[in-house]
Amino acid sequence: MATKGLSTGGDAPPTSAASAQVAAELRGVLGRLNRRLRQQADVGDLTRSQLNLISRIERDGPATVSDLARAEGVRPQSMGATVAALEEAGYLRRDPDPGDRRKTAISLSDSAREQIAASRLVRQDWLQRALNRELTREELEQVRQTIGLLARIVGNT
Repeated sequence: MATKGLSTGGDAPPTSAASAQVAAELRGVLGRLNRRLRQQADVGDLTRSQLNLISRIERDGPATVSDLARAEGVRPQSMGATVAALEEAGYLRRDPDPGDRRKTAISLSDSAREQIAASRLVRQDWLQRALNRELTREELEQVRQTIGLLARIVGNT
């Protein structure tokens, strides 16, 4: 990265100009890394909103269409159409909501869970091979240390 030489020495806070430069470069590099990782795993013909919905359900667990619409910032009718398309494709299933049997909870199908796990393994393998190919042991250690700093920035979430 072109951010070498930005250190102000000691524990002094970075200048606004320095942190702005690092933020822009980091955003660019992370965006390219994210695109490369997405390229590694075939997601078929799924749209970005469908992939986001699948990720949300995997992360947060089953939810109603209304809850999903609210979380994704779309109208319930739009979410209903997205859910129906994913259900028809075999990614989602509907079950009675355990808290209120009048409602329907949307969850991932077993097939979707298997696909997600396989996709993660492919991306993990690509990243591991890229790290081994491109970095020395010392550089790999620098990346490992940087992960801790990045986790601190995002609040370890």
